[in-house]
Amino acid sequence: MLDQQLPPAGSSPSGAGDGRRRRRRGLRIAAWTAAGVVLAGAAGAGYLYHRLNANINSVDIDGALGGHRPAPLGNGAMDILVLGSDSRSGANRAYGHDNGTARSDTAMIVHLDKGHRRASVVSIPRDTLVDRPACRTAKGRAAPAAHAVMFNSAYETGGPACAVKTVEQLTDLRMDHYIEVDFTGFKHLVDALGGVPLTTTRSIHDTKSHLTLAAGRHTLDGEQALGLVRTRHGVADGSDLGRIQLQQAFMRALLDRIAGIGLFTSPTELVSVADTATKAVTTDTGLGSVNKLMGLADSVRHLKAGDVHMVTLPVRYAVADPDRVQPIDRQAAMVWAALRADKPIPAAATKGSVAERGGAGKVVADQGATPSARPPTGSGSRR
Repeated sequence: MLDQQLPPAGSSPSGAGDGRRRRRRGLRIAAWTAAGVVLAGAAGAGYLYHRLNANINSVDIDGALGGHRPAPLGNGAMDILVLGSDSRSGANRAYGHDNGTARSDTAMIVHLDKGHRRASVVSIPRDTLVDRPACRTAKGRAAPAAHAVMFNSAYETGGPACAVKTVEQLTDLRMDHYIEVDFTGFKHLVDALGGVPLTTTRSIHDTKSHLTLAAGRHTLDGEQALGLVRTRHGVADGSDLGRIQLQQAFMRALLDRIAGIGLFTSPTELVSVADTATKAVTTDTGLGSVNKLMGLADSVRHLKAGDVHMVTLPVRYAVADPDRVQPIDRQAAMVWAALRADKPIPAAATKGSVAERGGAGKVVADQGATPSARPPTGSGSRR
């Protein structure tokens, strides 16, 4: 019998060594693959970040207005002017003739309390007669101050900066931020959320806003939602005050929709909505980045409809022109004082205001409610 040749001391049988080498090679490949995935993921995140940033339009309101403004509250509370523009330029031409100008079709002051757990929203009727301060036009020309002009003319005169300046003069409150949405942006944002569920207590038919809805439960798509927040001739007394009540009812439904789909717990859903939202809005430069916008969104992620108190600026019909309204000074002062003190708006502030008489709010039921007589759900006419 031949003697068996043993491997040198400290060595391993060749099969075992080959196995270890293969394992080490496999680990190296796995490590490089993992590193590649991480780097690719980081590159993808970087691409997404830059794409979303590129979507955002912003305006330097602080630079335009300078230092002659109300002081910030400084306690963590925040006031944001939210405007809906009625521009007919670009994709918005489908909603009317583009005459080269735009006004603020919708105006809301959103006050977030110092913990951003509750909010007060004050709608300003676009036909409210106000004193507009001197502003700069889009071409840099001086527009002198004007007395008793419609509120929405401020945006037409000097754009976002003039609208903010007018609101700050009216309220003596610093607008910490500015957010603007036009018709098309609003429509796309609603569609990105998969529509907004809402119940109407009676039918709505408005040829001017191109909306036809039967009484009942609906999930409004973007075109239908836009028709709802624009309609006034098909509800209540046909005034802008009735339309504001519809807008506030829709905002409550929108908040519940965002909470209901778990937007902030679904990365895929969040990215899709973020891409649409960043294209839909124009902000002040203080919100003009993805990080800042997402920071604001994250700070209010727990807000639901029940956490938001919505009112309309207390107004009365103007003596000189009954088609216009003017603030009830004493009661308006109560509203602004409450926001300045970061306290709830007292009921006495809006008592007797003609804004509370429109009755349009009864056209939209509370979320989850259904009317007693419920015809088949209708469809909103599309353009």
